[in-house]
Amino acid sequence: MRELSLDNCRLDKRYDIQRHLGRGSYAEIYLARDILASPSSAHNEVVIKALNVFLQDDLDPDLERTLVENFQNEAVALDRVRHPNIVSRLGHGTARDLSGTVFHYLVLEYLSGGDLQKIIKQETLSPKRAFGFLEQVCAGLRHAHKRGVIHRDIKPQNLLLAGDLETVKITDFGVARFSHADSPITRVGTNVYAPPEHSPVFYNGDGVMTVARLTPAADIYSLAKSTYTLLTGESPRFYVNQPITQLPAESRNEEWSDELRRVLQKATQDDPSARPQSVDEFWDELAVVRDILDENDAPTAIRSSLSDTPQAHVAPGYSPIAPMQPRFNTSRDLRRRFPAIAEDPKRTAATGVSYALGEPAESTGTGVRIDGLPAASEQGNRIEFEIPNAYVPRPRKSFGFLGKIAAFIVFIGLFGGLLYGTHAYLKNAGFLPGGGTQTKTQNAVANTDIFLRPSPSANNDPLGVVTKNSRVKIVNSQNNWYQVDVVEQGRPVANQGSLARGWLNGKYLDID
Repeated sequence: MRELSLDNCRLDKRYDIQRHLGRGSYAEIYLARDILASPSSAHNEVVIKALNVFLQDDLDPDLERTLVENFQNEAVALDRVRHPNIVSRLGHGTARDLSGTVFHYLVLEYLSGGDLQKIIKQETLSPKRAFGFLEQVCAGLRHAHKRGVIHRDIKPQNLLLAGDLETVKITDFGVARFSHADSPITRVGTNVYAPPEHSPVFYNGDGVMTVARLTPAADIYSLAKSTYTLLTGESPRFYVNQPITQLPAESRNEEWSDELRRVLQKATQDDPSARPQSVDEFWDELAVVRDILDENDAPTAIRSSLSDTPQAHVAPGYSPIAPMQPRFNTSRDLRRRFPAIAEDPKRTAATGVSYALGEPAESTGTGVRIDGLPAASEQGNRIEFEIPNAYVPRPRKSFGFLGKIAAFIVFIGLFGGLLYGTHAYLKNAGFLPGGGTQTKTQNAVANTDIFLRPSPSANNDPLGVVTKNSRVKIVNSQNNWYQVDVVEQGRPVANQGSLARGWLNGKYLDID
């Protein structure tokens, strides 16, 4: 196991590493200050989640590729479910630590209020405040499920409070899965909160699920056990892999205890189909408990803001706009492109990089950026990362007469290509004669599960899922979207009516 060396460093000429917050099985977490952000900004402090594949003792190329893919999928999942009650991704990057180890990182918002598990240990939450937090968690999880993402590890430790101590956000989407994914489902989660379908009983020797299909009911189970903790202040450790049948003695005399026990017992059944199948259904089951709390609260305070549908709580600094998605490579791929990277630190340092902290440098240097790897210079007693001098571009030579002619020809070619591309786009969009949608009829096969859309855009609610190997007939096309008639589904889809016509993205189709 080899930890990253990032003490007193600056990432990407922007993030000053302040302290190490912790580490998991594949990533290290750091608190950093964004020197480009205003001191009054909600994101003046950020979290750097650094992928460190060398935390694995038995690392091999396949495992490393899996870890990098999971890290990238976490970014994709966070962007897909962007919501006021889900932690936001602010950026990403690839850098090299002081020992020469290449690593990828995500920049996440910093939630300074701590996790709910820690809060519960420090103080007893009133039922009203606990339900307020629960409503926000339900709002975020409901949104994630609507976007096709299942968290798989809901627990109080992954529910963090913002600095206002009123806004709670779901974190750690590192093991999240897309509900329509075809790949095998591996065992994850904390035993106390994980559903039975995550138990070793249901897995083979490789940790792959052998029975239940992953559905939102898995998150409902974990949400119910987290609700137990929020409202009673105790962990459901006596109900590992089994339904909750009783509340702690301190909570049994509450007016709402019987109704809460009934709801939690149903939501923690071993059979996923016996549980509520959505967050909305679970929230509706809790209506009686909410009503009792409202009645008890009305004489002394403003009536509860809890609503029939879980409502989000927006903290300062939230933006619905996600940053550019990353494309991470394995360290093996990076070494192939830049052979000196991540080799022996002494050898790398010989090419012009200083790793040791020292006196303030006379010059800050120019810094070089290659394919997204951060530039570096030494400022004060902080080290910024740079590519070895062997990879600094050589000074450009002045062009001769033939060089100028070649440059002119290249310029004319690029300008002509730009004009042609603009003309093709306008024609295809229907702004020029002969453009617009196409009417040629073709057949195609879906190469993965894909949402059927009512219009040629991903910014709408899907009509349903067209499964992998489904046969469709293309009746129209617009840009890279195809309007299709679903001829035959690749496999049966539960709780979905017959799909007739809609739009699919062309990259998910194999056209005959």
